[in-house]
Amino acid sequence: DGTLTKQIAAGTFDDIFVGDYIIGKSSGRKYLVADINYRLHCGDTECTKPHILMIPERTMGNAQMNANNDTTGAYVGSAMYTANLAAYKTVIRNDFGTEHILSHRNLFANAVTSGYESAGTWYDSDIELMNECMVYGSNIFHNIMNGTAVSYNYTMDKSQLSLFRHRPDLIPARDTNGSRTWYWLRDVVSAASFAHVNDYGPANSSLASYSLGVRPAFLIY
Repeated sequence: DGTLTKQIAAGTFDDIFVGDYIIGKSSGRKYLVADINYRLHCGDTECTKPHILMIPERTMGNAQMNANNDTTGAYVGSAMYTANLAAYKTVIRNDFGTEHILSHRNLFANAVTSGYESAGTWYDSDIELMNECMVYGSNIFHNIMNGTAVSYNYTMDKSQLSLFRHRPDLIPARDTNGSRTWYWLRDVVSAASFAHVNDYGPANSSLASYSLGVRPAFLIY
């Protein structure tokens, strides 16, 4: 009825709490409130709109990061970014309405040298994979230095989502059938692997050609 939108726009977030959920109007999928104003005042073009960061409770399906075991081009150069996320973005847009999903600026890696992210820039963004910092609160498998003094260790998403800080049991995910499953994160680990959250709970990494769960994050306003 528009109440939620008004509460977000006012910046009061009345009766909205981390851990609350919204049922998608088209898919019936459950989405969790993972943080509030997570990217406010960030971006090369400042994000000024109050917002809620949402994630699906369960993975939305499986996809590859790349057809081959190759991380060239990092997240932005991956098949996940350029093609495989598209179907899941459509589900989310149909569930919330494109007019309620906040497009903003985010900083992504776009090149890899010797298995570490070596370049990147600002991109228009709406629905993306999470990174290790958002999930765990730190880098674990993400190859940030590779023994060198120079690397592309820049990220706007630099703190753990409040949902995972208070409910670490929600870091492991289940698929649509209720079975524990692993899901991709966008961090490069090596020349052949990206980071993921393992179905048993630990941080892990997998070869880019593996088909793992997709659990993206997005902002609503």
